[in-house]
Amino acid sequence: MQNTVHFILQGKGGIGKTLVSTILAQWLKSKDDAPLRCYDTDQENTTFSRYKALDVKHIPVMTAARTIDPKRFDALMIDILENDGNCVIDNGANTFSPLLAYLLENHCFALLEDSGRKVYIHTIVGGGDTLHDTAMGFVSTAKSADVPLVLWENEHFGPLQSASGKAFIESQTYAEHSARVKGRVVLAQRNADTFGADIKKMNTARMTVDEVKASDKFNVMEKQRIKVVFRDLFEQLDKVEWNGG
Repeated sequence: MQNTVHFILQGKGGIGKTLVSTILAQWLKSKDDAPLRCYDTDQENTTFSRYKALDVKHIPVMTAARTIDPKRFDALMIDILENDGNCVIDNGANTFSPLLAYLLENHCFALLEDSGRKVYIHTIVGGGDTLHDTAMGFVSTAKSADVPLVLWENEHFGPLQSASGKAFIESQTYAEHSARVKGRVVLAQRNADTFGADIKKMNTARMTVDEVKASDKFNVMEKQRIKVVFRDLFEQLDKVEWNGG
């Protein structure tokens, strides 16, 4: 993986954008020695930037009037363009609409592609009560930007299926844009008392999987379960069609 740029975009809050950002960043770090640069553009919940091991830059791109500050965002784009490596950009729900509008208005995706970078948008669809809103977010993003998509299916809120039992990936909503989806990653719902508790402990501490392995704050079984989860996620990411990036 060389010179890839990954935007995590979804308009609904609390759906797992930062979790996806941290997983993706750790997977990219595990692939090779290419430099990794991470950015947190969330205005209010700067969780991604608290992962010290990932050296995340916090760039508050919004003004007090809830508009994009062009100079701050220009600085982010210049930083991405002037340095080789892979980039992960986490984005908050509150900045989703203005940020996407700015990216489109300034033809940022095309600029990045013209500079020799592969651009991907990672969008999250959640199950249960979050399915409708997140599915609409998926459609909105897919319609707006002609960029390869990676779909993350978050089962934490329940199965990704309609009241009639139809799975999201079998829906017309998904079918209309499925050709653009280069891969799917399932955030599987696991036993909350074991796997769930261990991942929560890891996330609360803002630790990476490598830090957990070296930590005395996790016992051998907690480390094993976290290893199982990340091995599964990394294997799914390995299967995404990255276009030789």
